[in-house]
Order: sequence, then structure tokens, then C-alpha cells
Amino acid sequence: MTRWVVLAATMPGAGLAGVRSAGPDLPGSVGGHGFSWDLDAGAAPELPAHAEAVALRPVRAAFVPTTGPRIKRTLLLTVRTGTSADVLAEFESDLIAMPDHIATIRSWALSRVAQRAGRASPWTHVWEQEYATIEGLTGEYLLNPYHWAHVDRWFDGEVPGSIVEPGLAHVFRHSDPPVLTAADSD
Repeated sequence: MTRWVVLAATMPGAGLAGVRSAGPDLPGSVGGHGFSWDLDAGAAPELPAHAEAVALRPVRAAFVPTTGPRIKRTLLLTVRTGTSADVLAEFESDLIAMPDHIATIRSWALSRVAQRAGRASPWTHVWEQEYATIEGLTGEYLLNPYHWAHVDRWFDGEVPGSIVEPGLAHVFRHSDPPVLTAADSD
């Protein structure tokens, strides 16, 4: 486990160690609790009521230096139980290939969720990206043909072979510092 993603109804308390970035989710976010935080690894964070802390186990990541404020996007998803290892590998490969086709993606990370005893997460994967502008996410990313032809099929329950459960959290917010760093990348 290298980091935590937290979905919460408030900002982290002033004494919480290891906060990389936190802020209110922007309009258009779905499935969150109003705020998202990114924390460094360490002991399980002390959380406010009804907050979700998701421990990340990296699959692949890349760091692209970007100056100034950015948009941090986090997608938490659940792959259906019983999905074969080969199909899961193809799904992860399609996500990892997105930055090769979508120029507005800056730094990115794909992680599996580290399940913890006594506090299981409903999520199986976290797909994160940073963008220089909101339009990089809401325009080029969401409207890109690679997204629709290669990635959306995994999410659309009406497409045979889809593997992602319909409930997900797609949250994005402003962040002044980078969240995804060179230390997180391959």
C-alpha cells in the first residue's frame, strides 16, 4: 500500500498527518461524499463519521511534471466477482493505455484496492489522473474515441462482456500541489 484515497463529507482535520491534497468535489462529481482527500501511506487515518478510506496497491503509474494548479480526478470502481484473470488483465491494460491516446491526461495511476481486515472496501480498483484544466477531463478525456471504443465497453451493462458494477465514484477537484508524484510512478 502506497497511499490512501478518502471520500468524506468534510475536509481533513488540521492535525492529520500525510495529507497530499484535499478539497471539495466539483460539480459533475458522482458517488462521493462532497470532499476527497489524498494521503500518504501509513497507519489507517482517523476518519470522520461516514468517510471511506481506500488503501491503494499500485498496478502502474506515470508522472508528468505539470506546473500550477490542476484537476485531480479519482474513479473508484468494482470489477464483478468471478471475472477471469485474463479478462481483468485486458481491462487494466485498456485503462493503462488511455494516456497514450488522450493527450490531456498528465500524471496517472491505476491501483487495486488493498482490502484490510475488519474494514473491507466495496471497491476493487482506483483510476486516477491529473489534468491541467477541467476541460481536459470533461472534454478530451470523456469524449475521446479511445475512451468510447476500448474502455466504455467494460462499464456498460448493456454490452456483452462488461465487468464493472454500475455503482462507482467519479470525483474530481482542484489541487494546487501535484498528488501523483514521481515516487508513485513506474
